[in-house]
Amino acid sequence: MLAESPENVLFVVMDTVRKDHLSPYGYDRPTTPTLDSFTTDATVFEEAVAPAPWTLPVHASLFTGLYPSQHGASQENPYLEGATTIAQTLSAAGYQTACYSSNAWITPYTHLTDGFDDQDNFFEVMPGEFLSGPLARAWKTLNDNESLRTLADTLVSLGNTAHEYFAGGEGADSKTPAVIDRTIEFIDTADGEFFTFINLMDAHLPYHPPASFREEFAPDVDSDAVCQNSKEYNAGARSIDAEEWADIQALYDAEIAHIDAQLGRLFGWLQQEGLWDETMVIVCADHGELHGEHGIYGHEFCLYDQLVNVPLLIKHPQLDAARRHDQVELIDLYHTVLDAVDIDGGNPNSPGETAIARDRTRSLLSDSYRDFESHAGSPDSDPAQQSSDGSYAFIEYSRPVVELKQLEEKAAAAGVSISEDSRFYSRMRAARRTDAKYVRIDRIPDEAYRLDSDPDEQNSVADAMNADATDIDMNIETKADAITATEATLTAFESAVGGAWTDADGVSNDVTGDTVAEMDADAQERLRDLGYLE
Repeated sequence: MLAESPENVLFVVMDTVRKDHLSPYGYDRPTTPTLDSFTTDATVFEEAVAPAPWTLPVHASLFTGLYPSQHGASQENPYLEGATTIAQTLSAAGYQTACYSSNAWITPYTHLTDGFDDQDNFFEVMPGEFLSGPLARAWKTLNDNESLRTLADTLVSLGNTAHEYFAGGEGADSKTPAVIDRTIEFIDTADGEFFTFINLMDAHLPYHPPASFREEFAPDVDSDAVCQNSKEYNAGARSIDAEEWADIQALYDAEIAHIDAQLGRLFGWLQQEGLWDETMVIVCADHGELHGEHGIYGHEFCLYDQLVNVPLLIKHPQLDAARRHDQVELIDLYHTVLDAVDIDGGNPNSPGETAIARDRTRSLLSDSYRDFESHAGSPDSDPAQQSSDGSYAFIEYSRPVVELKQLEEKAAAAGVSISEDSRFYSRMRAARRTDAKYVRIDRIPDEAYRLDSDPDEQNSVADAMNADATDIDMNIETKADAITATEATLTAFESAVGGAWTDADGVSNDVTGDTVAEMDADAQERLRDLGYLE
């Protein structure tokens, strides 16, 4: 263990929280007083990048140290297999481990909770008992059957949409108080060092904040009246004007404020019990959210910074309570935790599994952080180390088939046609550095942005970088240098992970299936009650 390193780890993911709605990142509404106070102890990272724009692949990367294309967890293959998780590694080393979340993707069904000594998904649509033991194996068999996969994916997606309507507490929709209660109970009874991971879902659609927070941040907003279905908007079946966007964002702020208040309760308890100084605390988001920027609602179909440049704050005695502007990757947190507790890892939990060992060039606690050049020629280097000097982050996005199915249904009901040659059907990869981003997209033109001069990513220069500088209003040579270097680094990364996603011809466009007709009447009625069937 590092000198003066805390013995315990608390890892908090604020699901779907974008950093520009948090007070420590300059937001002008007081959404996060707890996080404001936390900055007196924690480092605030300005340039933290998620490896994907949605929950399942991001958490699989956090838990394994692998990029999404390496661990393979996606909506088309919605479970983590063949990789040893950090919970398995820490449990084997004697740590008490727990995972509490109301996110439908973080369950025994997906194997993301493998290795945790205790877990609860607080999931009332499909209770925890259904997603463990023999029933989990039956569910996996269902998902492995290609003709039934749509049903399996739809039921899991259903949970993310419906979970908040079945929650309690203050007449609200959130399971967060129960998550915090369970976390406190676990830590209070832990026999020895602990690793506790929690995911807080309030800021995920739909937004129905507790009354007190709604009154403060959205006093005149009816959460049942605003658009809470992102697929309706993205399909072109529903329009949203500026006033409604403001109402949606007000509800979103109220949800974030509720998360912050509950974190305050947890942090206060740790301080009261004398555990604060003995605990490393990590707070981040797995991804952000779009509220109409780039013509998109939600966190699908793109890799813009509102989704992937996420908040990250870490309390550890070897990190200054300061603000850092160097680029980091969330995948580095796997190595940072191992480094903090001085566990090497790399030992497969089961024969044949991939197990990533601690790499101090990926630990935020190390003086050699991001010194990827030291890995040159090493057979153990990862795809980023093989392709970059450490100044780049990489993001991967396979098609979200569950959301795409719903998008098609909303479009069809509204008489809207969606082209198969659109971002909705595309796979994407990106390389990002602090001043530039290049996005490879398999069905539409690539996108590239100079983030230093165009942080909102309004003007793609992917085409312009090859144009004659006399024909366009920009310093094309300067812009092209950054974009060209970023695109070349992306190409090297793609080569390291098995090739670029550029051939859309080999990817089926059929994501609907005929499985609903095969469901029994009770299952169909359940989906109908929740709005998935007419």
